[in-house]
Amino acid sequence: MPHDSNEGKNRPSVVLSLSAGAIAGALAKTTIAPLDRTKIYFQVSSTRGYSFRSAIKFIKLTYRENGFLALYRGNSATMARVVPYASMQFAAFEQYKKLLKVDENNVRTPVKRYITGSLAATTATMITYPLDTAKARLSVSSKLQYSSLRHVFAKTYREGGIRLLYRGIYPTILGVIPYAGSSFFTYETLKIMYRDSTGEVESSLFRMMFGMLAGLIGQSSSYPLDIVRRRMQTGRIPSGWSPLRALIHIYHTEGLKRGLYKGLSMNWLKGPIAVGVSFTTYEKVVELVGHLKR
Repeated sequence: MPHDSNEGKNRPSVVLSLSAGAIAGALAKTTIAPLDRTKIYFQVSSTRGYSFRSAIKFIKLTYRENGFLALYRGNSATMARVVPYASMQFAAFEQYKKLLKVDENNVRTPVKRYITGSLAATTATMITYPLDTAKARLSVSSKLQYSSLRHVFAKTYREGGIRLLYRGIYPTILGVIPYAGSSFFTYETLKIMYRDSTGEVESSLFRMMFGMLAGLIGQSSSYPLDIVRRRMQTGRIPSGWSPLRALIHIYHTEGLKRGLYKGLSMNWLKGPIAVGVSFTTYEKVVELVGHLKR
């Protein structure tokens, strides 16, 4: 997000937005890595019943049996995906915002604000998707199945080529459009409202709060497609199924709460934290570099 919503000239350079985005993404995902692994463990299964208590039980059991670092299994794959993804998403956001002249010269353009967030996430997703597939497979596997991130790529590519690495891309794109659109739109809108009412630039605390609310809205709007994506990536859904068929199947066999919205309470905890940390960190890095340049 730009550190000034009103003036295009204050936008960070491509290199700065790439770097700040990378730092923001890495910090946000590391913060919630154990929760992320727990969520995927329940998401990909049609038989494991989810409750917040069972999620805490899984975390405790993993810690007791395999140690603290086991909670971060798959986090190297997460970093390998999140760092380029967050870099490209934030950089693309800045560039699309410039291209579409979003909220420039005190002219409010809320629809463009939403579209820009969606475009940025779609661009980043298309480029980094194979890394997401690898991360999902690694996080639900044992060391006997996949010994490393490189092993996941080699084995998956051998089994089904590039198409298998991009399996689940359609529900992912359908999911990131409302997720990123809502998140970026909510965050930017809250910033504008705050600045218009106070005449001041918001503090990091307010940015964190705006980001958390943005994350909550974004997560809830796209969650069922996240379930479909994870199951496609990890081979829990027959190949050749469309996202719509998968959604209908999960709804009929597992219902809403235990199927399409399985693990949502975990997402309501981790999603807002991740988005809040990400947005706040990005803006802070951009501000700090801006001050150093003066």
